[in-house]
Amino acid sequence: MKRIVLFAIAMGLISAVYTSAQESVFNQNDNVVSLGIGIGGSYYGYTGYAGYNRLPTFTFGYERCILGNLFNEQSALGIGALGGFTYASHSAWTSTDIMIGLRGALHYAFIDNLDTYAGAMLGYNIHSWKWKGSGESLHSGSSGLGFGVFAGARYYLAGPIAVYAEAGYGFTLLNVGLSLKF
Repeated sequence: MKRIVLFAIAMGLISAVYTSAQESVFNQNDNVVSLGIGIGGSYYGYTGYAGYNRLPTFTFGYERCILGNLFNEQSALGIGALGGFTYASHSAWTSTDIMIGLRGALHYAFIDNLDTYAGAMLGYNIHSWKWKGSGESLHSGSSGLGFGVFAGARYYLAGPIAVYAEAGYGFTLLNVGLSLKF
């Protein structure tokens, strides 16, 4: 047990020394827009039908750094919005989900050009469903509030252009795409 504690302390000290020279890539008043494509998510129902088809989730996000140097030079706080769309179908039905949400994230730069973050989202999911079997056509909707948590990273390739990946629970389980900082 002592070895594990000593190892953890040593890794923490090495990490602190290594990151002390890093500079945040998400600074006060920075804006970032992102386009992504995602898979999975809690806002889609049963998938056990034969012949079931689903589009990936398409997302558009915006974030603004409202507080730079939160704990130190590597940390920041951002708020923003996310919009997303997904569609699924079967021979007997179609389903559409549109998510509009507000997000907040804590950012921390561990290495140059890498912006890591974690946060939460509160949104509104607009769900519509259409049954088209047995000669009848039925429409339904079950829209409502939704909550999600996520962790992600943006790696800046050249200047303001970054690739990003996010994982979490919410509209998507895994989301990847491109970001532009201005």
